[in-house]
Amino acid sequence: MKVTKVLDAKGLACPMPIVKTKKAMNELETGQVLEIHATDKGAKNDLTAWAKSGGQELIKQEVDENVFKFWIRKV
Repeated sequence: MKVTKVLDAKGLACPMPIVKTKKAMNELETGQVLEIHATDKGAKNDLTAWAKSGGQELIKQEVDENVFKFWIRKV
């Protein structure tokens, strides 16, 4: 998977990871992938719901040493 941009949202509390994700997604072209790193536990539900409601494709998510990682493709 080719990542176009990486967003570091570590240390940010809700709703900032979503706000920053939305801004970063607006800068991408259709088909490009944004990788997001967050430490807020709420980000898992928030980003999953945001991607679904916004019609974006959540490709993958994982947790690595208390960092939640998400890959979202712009549709």
